[in-house]
Amino acid sequence: MKVLIAGGSGNVATWTMPHMQSEHEFRVLDPAPPRVEGVEFVQGSITDPGAVREALDGVDAFINMVMKSPTDSHSRKHTVQDVLDNYPVNTMGLHLLLKTAHELGIMAGVHTSTFTVHDRHRTWYSSEDEVPLDNPGVYGLTKGFGEQICRYFCREFGMSIVALRLTGPRDRAGWIEGRKLPKDDPRHLWVTDEEDMAAAYLAALEVAVNRRGRYDAVFLAGDENEEEVNLSKGRQLLGWEPRTHLKVD
Repeated sequence: MKVLIAGGSGNVATWTMPHMQSEHEFRVLDPAPPRVEGVEFVQGSITDPGAVREALDGVDAFINMVMKSPTDSHSRKHTVQDVLDNYPVNTMGLHLLLKTAHELGIMAGVHTSTFTVHDRHRTWYSSEDEVPLDNPGVYGLTKGFGEQICRYFCREFGMSIVALRLTGPRDRAGWIEGRKLPKDDPRHLWVTDEEDMAAAYLAALEVAVNRRGRYDAVFLAGDENEEEVNLSKGRQLLGWEPRTHLKVD
C-alpha cells in the first residue's frame, strides 16, 4: 500500500519507517524534511488544508504521528503557549486530516495516541476501555480529545481507525538505557523499542484497512510481563506484544 505518515519527520517515524519500508510505500507530510531515505515528501503542517489534501491525494491509508512535546503529565499547570502548541495539531489538525481523508475516499488509518491520556499515577492499567482519559496535563487532555475525534469519524462516517496508546517510544539505544532504570526511579517508563513499535503500526494498518466503521485503542508498552499494563487487547486484535527483549536482553 501507499501510506501517508503525517508527522513523518519526527522521532517515532524516523525510528520505525526503516522497519516498515519492505511492506509499504510511504509519503511524509511534515514542516521539516524526512530523515529517512526513499520516501515521498510533502512539506507542510497538518493544520494546513492545502498541504493535507496534497499529501493524502493518491494514498491508500494514513498513519498520524504528529505530536507536540508533552507537558508535565503529573500536573495540571500549563501556560498559554502550551495551549497554543497542543490544540492546533492534536485536535484541529487531526480533524482536518480525517475529514480530508474521508472526502478522498481514504477510510482507514492508524492514530498515534499516548499513555498520557491517562493519569500516570496508576500502578495497573486494566483495559483500554476501562481506564478513564483523565490526565491533568494539556498534552494528555488534547490527545484524549483527539481520540474522541477519531471515534467520531468511525461512528459518523464509517472510517476505521486504530489508536496506539504509546508509552516511552525509544530507538534501540534509548530502549536499552531506559530498561536499566528501576521502577522506583521517577523517570521510569515501560519504554517501547523502535522495532516493536513498527510491528504494531504494521499490524494496526492491516486491521484498519480490512474493516469499516470501527474504532479501537490499544496499549503499546514494553511491559512484557504485564506488571502494570494489560496487553491482552494488543495480542487479540493485532497479534502484537513486545518482542525486542527476546533478542536483545
